[in-house]
Amino acid sequence: MPEGGLILGMDVGGTNLRLGIFRGGDCVDTLRVEAHLRERCLRAESSAAAESAVLDILTAAIAQIRQRHPQLWGVGIAFPGFIQGDGTLLQSPNLPGLHHLALGAALQERCGLPVLVENDANAAAFGEFVRERGRQPGLEHLLYVGLGTGVGGGFILHGQPWRGAHGAAMEVGHLIVVPGGRRCGCGNQGCLEQYASATGVRLSYTERTGHAPALPVIAQLAREGNADARAAFALAGNTLGQALAHLLKVLDVSVLRLGGGMSAAWDCFAPVLQERLEADLIPVLRGTVDLRRGNGDDQAGMRGAALLAAARQGGG
Repeated sequence: MPEGGLILGMDVGGTNLRLGIFRGGDCVDTLRVEAHLRERCLRAESSAAAESAVLDILTAAIAQIRQRHPQLWGVGIAFPGFIQGDGTLLQSPNLPGLHHLALGAALQERCGLPVLVENDANAAAFGEFVRERGRQPGLEHLLYVGLGTGVGGGFILHGQPWRGAHGAAMEVGHLIVVPGGRRCGCGNQGCLEQYASATGVRLSYTERTGHAPALPVIAQLAREGNADARAAFALAGNTLGQALAHLLKVLDVSVLRLGGGMSAAWDCFAPVLQERLEADLIPVLRGTVDLRRGNGDDQAGMRGAALLAAARQGGG
């Protein structure tokens, strides 16, 4: 790939696709597509139908933005689920019906471009890492947790995403924090994402009130002092602090960033999160963790996927 070539970074969510055209780390164009992949997968009559629907939608989105930028050199996909190094999707708890799908190879054949597929949280972690390293040139390790429809985690070790042996490393959202609790899409009960995601906060509020407004509405209610809304966010902060303390005892990372759509409600859950985190950490780690909301944009996943794709082609 020539220096300055354009790479597409796509961040795949349960509802929306976010596409960005990147030259290096700079985003030069964006496109947002309402795809409703989760609903389509839930309605699919078979795994084959779900896989076909996802591939058709991603292919169409790539073609749409490629019309504006025909000189693309490659594609990076940030996708939710357990991703192997060859771009095979083993499972996606939030997109049911997808199993052992050769996602990277299938999209590369359809588009005729090199395609890299990375777990969405790993891609966002790398995007955050690149931004943070601009401020901290010596940075080598970063832990990222994305709070959206679910909860994802990414760990950058010596400047590269750590994927684990089977592509399932850092699935933070599936740490069990409430034994016997809410049923999760992964098949277990009491997983973190059932309490600390945007979906989890809505479930907590609905259980208390019988109503299910959108997360920004619940956040505003919490800011106005509504007891039920504040309790829903407190449960999110408490369970998140519990899970992160366990992770930090193992990884001993000093830079921790939170992103995703729910991070916009940072003020509603961060105080409880920080209090629980400090309480649960071993004494030697207390006060050592730089915990903050991420860079505050929605480009981390797109940027990370694009930069990883460019690096694979020798362009970064």
